[in-house]
Parts: sequence; structure tokens; C-alpha cells
Amino acid sequence: MKPQPLLAAAALTLAATAFAAGDRHDHAHEHTPLHGGVVVEVKDIDYELVAKPTVIQLHLRDHGKPADVSKATARLTLLTGTEKQEVELKPAGDRLEATGSFKVGPGSKAVAVVTVAGKPSTVRFALK
Repeated sequence: MKPQPLLAAAALTLAATAFAAGDRHDHAHEHTPLHGGVVVEVKDIDYELVAKPTVIQLHLRDHGKPADVSKATARLTLLTGTEKQEVELKPAGDRLEATGSFKVGPGSKAVAVVTVAGKPSTVRFALK
């Protein structure tokens, strides 16, 4: 019995569709910045870093909704050129925040270790 070309084509199309669907990141929220920062998603949480010379803010969204950061902590390492700065972020309303003097600008990089409900996540940012 010869394989049917139409069945083979249909099976190949179905397999390709299943593969593409598994690779697609499709859900009901956008990863756009809401506070003028840079957004990175890790483990279904959106982290938005807003880095200014006098304030660093980190906003967390869980599936598009603000996450509870009242008991969260974050340690941020800022890298600008050859300079490295460690920053501790504390809850401030609906975000984590630190104030001070920070060297930030286009090309700066930041690595945050954020702990929420005892679970740490590492988030990497490249500022634009």
C-alpha cells in the first residue's frame, strides 16, 4: 500500500502547526512599558525598570495586573561602562524603589535579583 501524498502533507502541516503553537508566546497581555521604562518577562511576570539619575523603580505585573510587592525585595546591580553600583530596592506603594544618585543612561545594563513570596528571580535589563 502506497502512502497517500495528501495524508502525508496534512500530517506534516499539522505537525508544523503544533510546533509553531508551542513556540508562540501568546497570552492576553502586552509587554509594553506602562511607566516609561524597559520591560522584561521572566516566569510569566513582567518587570519594568525605570532608571533615572535620582530614582530607580521596578514595577511588577503578573499577567498584566500589578503584582503585590508589599513584602518583596530586590537587589539591583547597575553596570555603566566600567562602573558598577549596587542598589537595594524597597516596597514603595505598588513598586520597588530606591532614591539616590545613579549613573544610568543608554547602554547601561542592570541585573536584578527580585524575591517575591520567598522565590527569587533574576532579571536582566539593557537600558535604551
